[in-house]
Amino acid sequence: MSRAQSGVSRRALLAGAALLPLAGRGAEASAATAPKGPQDYYDRAAKLAGDDPVLRDLVKALTPGSPMPTVQRVKPLRIFDNVAVVSTAFVSVTAILTSQGVILIDALGSPDEVEKILLPDLRSVGVDPAKIKYVVAAHGHSDHFGGAQHLADRYGARVMMSPADWDLVAADSPPDAPTRDLEIADGRRLTLGDTTVTFHHTPGHTRGTVSAIFPVRWKGRRHTAMLWGGTNPPAATAEKRTLVSSVLDFSAQMKRAGVDVELNNHGTCDHGLARMEQLRGSTGAGNPFVIGRSRAQGFMKVMETMLRGRIATDLAAKPTATPATAAARACC
Repeated sequence: MSRAQSGVSRRALLAGAALLPLAGRGAEASAATAPKGPQDYYDRAAKLAGDDPVLRDLVKALTPGSPMPTVQRVKPLRIFDNVAVVSTAFVSVTAILTSQGVILIDALGSPDEVEKILLPDLRSVGVDPAKIKYVVAAHGHSDHFGGAQHLADRYGARVMMSPADWDLVAADSPPDAPTRDLEIADGRRLTLGDTTVTFHHTPGHTRGTVSAIFPVRWKGRRHTAMLWGGTNPPAATAEKRTLVSSVLDFSAQMKRAGVDVELNNHGTCDHGLARMEQLRGSTGAGNPFVIGRSRAQGFMKVMETMLRGRIATDLAAKPTATPATAAARACC
């Protein structure tokens, strides 16, 4: 079995295990506490989030009909000794700094944004754009890859994306699409100098979304970060189920790796922009992006619960179910 097949099977098993009813007396207890409709899921997610601003922002981001927050663009910042973030407010680029060059995750939406925002902002935090060796598109939407080819042409950087999203880009043929280059296999490790980044397929937002796990340092102390590649759920119910499976699988990968840092390429989804300002104004040793292993797992649990609510919302809006669709509804 190939690694890709193995990853799919693992995701399916994790999703299935989470959805199967318990037997005997446990099943009765589960039935009594299980969410009975969409709002039950949303209420459960809100309870899990509590007063945690990171988790509360995620609940808001995944609430149906929630408007996009209006925020000002923040100045770039080294959020770790070896990580810098540049943001337009809507979307962010993460620069991982290694002993042999820079790995960029995402590339803004156009060559113009690269020239006017990304390059000057990187330079302002001490990152030399000429050292960019790889540009990783977390998924195949133009706000993530639009500047990639410009960086490749200017600095000789290699562009990376999952095979499925290279196909998506080719089918859509958008302006500024990068030329197909390196493909990201599920579980691929990219080593540059002293740093290894591991990429995992987390489909759902798009068929080929990837999320990353990599080491970071804060004031010399090592931590392990994750960067979630695509948060907004797709329209199709089946693809939302795929996204739930991805959340479960990636959560397990995070637990194995000891992830204690949560990052996102849309900083309004996870209080990320606010945390940048908090860190910028801090005089202490703490870093608000270091949320700990328990909260990192809690982030994924809140996402899973909200997505299950979105699935339940889809199903509640459909006509009365046939027996076959009723069975499908019961498993969500």
